[in-house]
Amino acid sequence: MTNGIHHVTAIAGPARRNVDFYTRMLGMRMVKKTVNFDDPGTYHFYYGDETGQPGTILTFFPWEHVAAGRLGVGETQETLFRVPEGSLGHWTHRFVEKGVAHESLEKRFGETALSFKDPDGMRLALVAVPGTEREPAWSDGNVPLEHAIRGFHSVSLLLRDAAPTGAILTDVFGFTEGGREDSTVRFQVDGTDIGGIVDVRVAGDFPRGQQGGGSVHHIAFRAADDEEEFAMMKKLAARGDHPTSFRRPSSWRLIGLYVYCLALTAASAALAAVVATLPQWLPRLAAPAF
Repeated sequence: MTNGIHHVTAIAGPARRNVDFYTRMLGMRMVKKTVNFDDPGTYHFYYGDETGQPGTILTFFPWEHVAAGRLGVGETQETLFRVPEGSLGHWTHRFVEKGVAHESLEKRFGETALSFKDPDGMRLALVAVPGTEREPAWSDGNVPLEHAIRGFHSVSLLLRDAAPTGAILTDVFGFTEGGREDSTVRFQVDGTDIGGIVDVRVAGDFPRGQQGGGSVHHIAFRAADDEEEFAMMKKLAARGDHPTSFRRPSSWRLIGLYVYCLALTAASAALAAVVATLPQWLPRLAAPAF
């Protein structure tokens, strides 16, 4: 499980509303609560599975009065989670009961998906994946264990042209093209079940997006260790893509490239090791209470 999606970071509105939706509505575990290192007055929330393993972590920067984002070319269109094959009925009923905006079930690449939005308008989906019922799951009782989310299925990008990003995914991040359906090109990592898919929807001259509440801030991809991450950085530089220098925020070391970055899989063991204590921890920071 070396390659694939490591984590996704998005922008939210009020902090309490974000916590309530992802922990109570979706039943995800808040595995860490820290701050945005570029803006210490803002929280950084991490939601995932019991141990915070790569491919399960969705993080947020919540800004109380953030303006809503506008979906368009150059942005992540949708973030998708894996659930057991028989769970979509439960989730549909739950969304109806709780008033969560959602769409009808639809087929994508032979799998059934249930699209919905969080309170900030972030586009999400649950995908029924056979066999996930046998995988470990976590629940605090808000969502029955048998229906709990099992990490990322994929992300869907809305781009003018699939080729430039497709080249980075295949040449640098270890993906291969896995198929095409209408205007969508699928890239996937063989042997990576959790977070092993990136779909690129070609939108042509569709207007560009505007980042804000409900927008994805960045997607991080996995690297096994320092050596592999450095090799990826050299490949990016050789392509003329101008990666940033290394950064090490808390448990991961990152290099950035536009809206993508690399995160060390091995370093994530540090997060898993302390995950039991982090939800209650808050350093002396400028972020306000909520």
